[in-house]
Amino acid sequence: MKLNLMLGTAQWGWNLDKQMAFSLLDAWLKAGFSEIDAATNYPINKQPADFRASEKILAEYISAHGIKGELSVMMKVGSMDNLRTPEINLSPSFLRMITDEYRRIFGDNLRGIMIHWDNREVPEAAVETMEILRELHQEGIRPGLSGIKYPEHYALANTSLNLPFDLEVKHNVFVSDLGRYQGLLTGTAPYRVWAYGINAGGIKLKGGYTPESTFTVRGGDSTLFEERCAELERMLSDWNLAFVRPPLMTMHHLGLVWAHSEPQIQGVIVGPKNESQLAETIGFLRNLDTFDYSDVVKSLRKWTSSNH
Repeated sequence: MKLNLMLGTAQWGWNLDKQMAFSLLDAWLKAGFSEIDAATNYPINKQPADFRASEKILAEYISAHGIKGELSVMMKVGSMDNLRTPEINLSPSFLRMITDEYRRIFGDNLRGIMIHWDNREVPEAAVETMEILRELHQEGIRPGLSGIKYPEHYALANTSLNLPFDLEVKHNVFVSDLGRYQGLLTGTAPYRVWAYGINAGGIKLKGGYTPESTFTVRGGDSTLFEERCAELERMLSDWNLAFVRPPLMTMHHLGLVWAHSEPQIQGVIVGPKNESQLAETIGFLRNLDTFDYSDVVKSLRKWTSSNH
């Protein structure tokens, strides 16, 4: 199964500046891709001055290049700050207002509005939100869900509406939220599932983190993963000797193999730091459509079962 790619913008305006973001967008379009993952609260770096900085970079690129529909922007909304707080606004009036604002900002490049970080316990809240998403869908805006605490509320609300959705789900060899969304995935509505966090937030198999590393910037504790990373590195050596094929070298490679093996996942959100990383990702994805990594998948399934 082929995996689609979506370009993530979570680090833009944080540890990735505007010039590099522009270069990545140039390379992204040149390679034939168009899907962009964005959010009002990106980057989530706990710096209030950077709230909405990522979308501003994207909007400036679109304006500077006169892009009219060549990009497909999925905008995540709801979170009211970039401080990692649970504060959200998903009222019908807010969703209407923010959608109109993003239509103005992104023009024909806005293709979807995604509900982000919904932690509301009341099922009726999802029903109310679904009604707005239904109206937006009728206007050509594809609905989406990401970081939903109670996806079963949306699954129930969509029983009669049968709206299509884009779903963003954390999925890597350490953890997966795919199971929590099964109520939506087993319905009859057509869904596209995008895996994010495939390299577990920037974990490196061999360590060597720098102050600029994504894992370091996000405040990760590498000691929590040292033992499992060492196990994976040993397995990697065996896999790379087993067959003549492009070798697996990084956690990102493992993440791509793992996502590619899951039938319910149609795409992956990637967050390259530079054009070289982007080209490497695209190249390795092509390898998955050419070479057999089923032995790796089988071993990983056994390994994840014993570690979860």
